[in-house]
Amino acid sequence: MDHGLKKMNILDKIVINKKKEVHSAKSRTSYTKLEESDFFNRECYSFKDFLLDPARTGIIAEFKRKSPSKGIINDKVSVKTVTNAYADAGASALSVLTDKDFFMGKKADLIAARLANTIPVLRKDFMIDEYQIIEAKSLGADIILLIAAILTPAEIQTLASLAKSLGLNVLLEVHNLEELQRSINPNLDAIGVNNRNLADFTVSVETSYQLAPHIPTEFLKISESAISHPETIKQLKTAGFQGFLIGENFMKQEDPGKAIRDFVNELK
Repeated sequence: MDHGLKKMNILDKIVINKKKEVHSAKSRTSYTKLEESDFFNRECYSFKDFLLDPARTGIIAEFKRKSPSKGIINDKVSVKTVTNAYADAGASALSVLTDKDFFMGKKADLIAARLANTIPVLRKDFMIDEYQIIEAKSLGADIILLIAAILTPAEIQTLASLAKSLGLNVLLEVHNLEELQRSINPNLDAIGVNNRNLADFTVSVETSYQLAPHIPTEFLKISESAISHPETIKQLKTAGFQGFLIGENFMKQEDPGKAIRDFVNELK
């Protein structure tokens, strides 16, 4: 049991760390400065349009160097090379980690992905403060992630509503029915079911199948983690999912671009 609790603490640790990080970012870069970014007034791509585009795959392909559970996954490849390959292979969107301490991500990674591609980019981070939403827009993101496990319903409402006012798309991530039911609000575009158990880091795609019927039809349905076979995507589609977030499966290969091409060929 203790083992589970220790693992559970990783999310708590990330949030504690994130609060310090945001505090320090605020002291370095003002809201005004963020709003002066070249990206700030660009119109965001529509997550829905790209996700449902029949010429694309529904895959949200992730650029991730490391993770707390796996350690370093791939720190040898460039953001531009990998995200270009993802987009060329038919990814509907890109997910870019910007958390530095736990995932070796950088804000510059998001900028690089935005400059190199013409599909939506998700800022994958632990959003706990309105400052990060403004920052996401200034870095060129089209989509932000809100994680129900670390936010209250009121916080989700506030952050989602700010994001929508800036033209950003909002993806809410849930792990179970309780999180789903308390977090739904009209400012969300998509609901992502994270198939990873946050207590022990095990993954099971079963979580997606269990929650699918409970996600209201007005939201895009995304399944996240534990997807390593094209067959899984075919099955998830029959359960009503339109989006599939895949990171580790591609990134753990020496050539993530080749990995997604092979995967998509099998999907066809």
